[in-house]
Amino acid sequence: MSGLNIPQLRDLLKIDDDITDEAYGYYPDRRPVEVLLEYGLIPVDKPAGPSSHEIVAWIKKILGIRTAGHSGTLDPGTTGLLPVGLGEGTKALSVLLLGPKEYYALARMHAKVDENALQAIIREFTGEIFQRPPQRSSVKRATRVRSIYEFQQLEQCDRLVLLRILCQSGTYIRKAIYDLGEVLGGGATMIELRRTRVSNLSEVRDEFIRLHDLADGFLLYKEKKEDNKLRRLVRPIESCLEGLPGVVVRDTAVDALCHGAQLAVPGIVAAPKDLTPNQLVGIYTMKGEIIGLAESVMSVDEIKEKDSGIAFQIRRIILKPNTYPRAWRSSNRYVEKTSS
Repeated sequence: MSGLNIPQLRDLLKIDDDITDEAYGYYPDRRPVEVLLEYGLIPVDKPAGPSSHEIVAWIKKILGIRTAGHSGTLDPGTTGLLPVGLGEGTKALSVLLLGPKEYYALARMHAKVDENALQAIIREFTGEIFQRPPQRSSVKRATRVRSIYEFQQLEQCDRLVLLRILCQSGTYIRKAIYDLGEVLGGGATMIELRRTRVSNLSEVRDEFIRLHDLADGFLLYKEKKEDNKLRRLVRPIESCLEGLPGVVVRDTAVDALCHGAQLAVPGIVAAPKDLTPNQLVGIYTMKGEIIGLAESVMSVDEIKEKDSGIAFQIRRIILKPNTYPRAWRSSNRYVEKTSS
């Protein structure tokens, strides 16, 4: 495990010793291209015009794949980060909803606004706010609470104001600006919006991908078998799970989990040092491949002390069954010590 360069697999407490069989599975950064396209992530730089659904459809056509999906819909006129998962990797995208999102918005005030007054109202909109989704939304129009972590006025030119908003997933920026204008009294309209961050993916640290670059990279791979550019554009799906605690299991536990078993103590090789019950974690192979998402039942101290018992309840499986050989007894629905 010491050779893995995956953030969620660092700073773990070793529970037991084991080695991985190099004949099965792949280290995430060494997957063959055809496997990478089954467990890939593309941080797309969405242009203004097409819908998020159209972007996903174009990616499937470019790569010749059947399954892809996005995290967090962007309106057709909005630009910026649209995380797109490929194949089985789409099952991991829900984790991105747990992190914050960052936007840069250009707003037009309907009347001239004093800068000090605007700053004061922006401070009032920082923190928990009540928000009712707009009429054209995919969720029920019920008032709900959302958190705005940071709300900044960056520039102002007459009635045009450039804003930066770091907020909880599910916050409607257009509605927040409309409400801001209502409180100010003159009204306000959002005229441009760009998303620059989704959870751990951000424009500051990541290169967003344009579709024509993706098409060029895939063409190089198909016609000349050159995959360097494609590998720079399509990342292992594990890259979107940074920040989520990780648990490592032995090879002999992997296929049982993929077939619906729960994770018991004997199958665990390493766990977070600060693990507590009811914590969402990623379950990984010893090569760093994501197997699935689970909720902890035991603390790390309990896992160290016990020889048996369910330690994690599986919530979602991402890795395909039969990726690793079967080493479990079908009469049991959890990973047994005898299978390790």
